[in-house]
Amino acid sequence: MEKSRVLVVGGTGYIGRRIVRASLAQGHPTLVLMRPEIGLDVDKLQMLLSFKKQGARLVEASLDDHAGLVAAVAQADVVISAMSGAHIRSHNLHLQHKLVEAIKDAGNVKRFIPSEFGMDPSRMGHALEPGNITFVEKMELRRAIEEANIPHTYISANCFAAYFCPNLCQLRTLLPPKEKVHVYGDGNVKAIFVDEDDVATYTIKSIDDPRTLNKTIYLRPQENIFTQNDVIAIWEKLSGKVLEKIHITADEFLGSMKDIHADTDLPNQVGVTHYYHIFYEGCLTNFEIGEYEAEATMLYPEVQYTCIDEYMKIYL
Repeated sequence: MEKSRVLVVGGTGYIGRRIVRASLAQGHPTLVLMRPEIGLDVDKLQMLLSFKKQGARLVEASLDDHAGLVAAVAQADVVISAMSGAHIRSHNLHLQHKLVEAIKDAGNVKRFIPSEFGMDPSRMGHALEPGNITFVEKMELRRAIEEANIPHTYISANCFAAYFCPNLCQLRTLLPPKEKVHVYGDGNVKAIFVDEDDVATYTIKSIDDPRTLNKTIYLRPQENIFTQNDVIAIWEKLSGKVLEKIHITADEFLGSMKDIHADTDLPNQVGVTHYYHIFYEGCLTNFEIGEYEAEATMLYPEVQYTCIDEYMKIYL
């Protein structure tokens, strides 16, 4: 079967660069949107040029130039958006509506994958403020996609390993704690952790698969479903150090938002609410996958995903 032509929007971003590499690795003709707004960002420009060297084609277009964006989209069978939705980086999810309009007008796209890659927003209608804005914006975009009858796949990748595992699920750091670790409640709520390169591999696997059309695909590698206590135990075994555990009740955890200034530190307030839903509520594992959904490791058993204990060894 002929491989779909893939256009990646946000290809220099944290997950986007991995999607570009996975698309090339799996043999897809790969286009990467190069926005003129790149300006003097030499790191992004050099990354784009490295993609070109690997065989990708750079397509120049701006999200603010509708005709140019339509022309870029018209060159692809599949459009994947990896625009940042993380408040600790840059939050651009709303800009994807311009992409939806371009896809609608181009009329040739066989599959659109919007930027989700985290918790399933359709299950987060109860989410606490201010973190709920992420899910509200993603659901608004889903409605726009579906109203325009654009073929789509939604990817729910749960917790990116680099953001949750080496730091033992601690907020405001990416490094392993040295002496003590904060434990959410009893630490026994299950979450799901996925290597970011595996997220990209499964995403590209799904784009030509009729089984994933107009469905939500969950990434649930069975060997990476852990409680916070499990993650701490893995690190203690690897490092040979036993950490002091400080348990935090749900009320104490949510109460910590009072010490965060909403006007100046919205990313940390958002982080607190998301962590609450993951580690106190169990929002990643407290439901069964339904009829109009599928699970990536079951669809693609040939993919050798990275286990978290192996992932964490590089931090020793």
